[in-house]
Amino acid sequence: MSTKPPSLTERRKAATQLDIARAAAELFTEHGPDGTTAEDIALRAGVALRTFYRYFRSKQDAVAPLLAGGADRWRQSLAAAGPGSAVPTALERSIAEALSAHDEEAAEGLRWTRGLLRAAAEDPALRAVWYRVNQESEERLRAVVADLAGPGADPLDVRLTAAAATDAIRVALEAWAETDAPVRGEGAPAELAVRCLRELMGGMRLLGPAPGE
Repeated sequence: MSTKPPSLTERRKAATQLDIARAAAELFTEHGPDGTTAEDIALRAGVALRTFYRYFRSKQDAVAPLLAGGADRWRQSLAAAGPGSAVPTALERSIAEALSAHDEEAAEGLRWTRGLLRAAAEDPALRAVWYRVNQESEERLRAVVADLAGPGADPLDVRLTAAAATDAIRVALEAWAETDAPVRGEGAPAELAVRCLRELMGGMRLLGPAPGE
C-alpha cells in the first residue's frame, strides 16, 4: 500500500523538530538535563521559545525525534523485505544494518543516543521519553511483522515478535551506553542487538529456527 509523501509544511515541521532535538541533545550532554532549560534549547536551535512549546511539552520531550528517527528508518528497511520473507532473517539483517554505523552520520547518531541514555540514568523524565519512544516503535512494528509473516500468522506471535525485536535494540543500546565500546565491531550496538534478538526470539513459533541454526 502506497503512502502519501509528506507535504512541504510537514517536512519543514519535521526539520524544525529535529533541529530542536539536536540542540537539546547537545545541551543535555554538555550540562545534563538539570543544567538545561527550555530557553537554552530554543536559543541553541535558533527558534523562539513559543516555537519550542508548539512542538514539545517539556525539555526532555524535545529529544524524542532524535531517539525515534533510527527506529523509523529501521522499520522502513524491514518493511522493504516484503511479504513472504523469512521473518528471523529479515529482522536480523535489518537490525544489523540499522545499527551498523556504516557512515559518520550514523555513527554520530549512536553517540548522541549514548549521551542521552547516560543522562537518562539520572533523570526520570528523560527515561520516560526513552521508554515511550520504544513503546510507540513496538506498536508500529506489529503491522510490519504481520505483513512479513503473512495472513496465517498468530496475532500473539506477531505481538511477541515485535516486542522481542524492539527490546533487543533497546537492551543492546542501554548496555552499550554503559560502556566505552566503539560504534563498530566487537561490543558495538549491532553485535549486541543481534545477540539479544537471537536470545529473545529462540522459541517463537512464528519465526521458526533462529538464523544460523
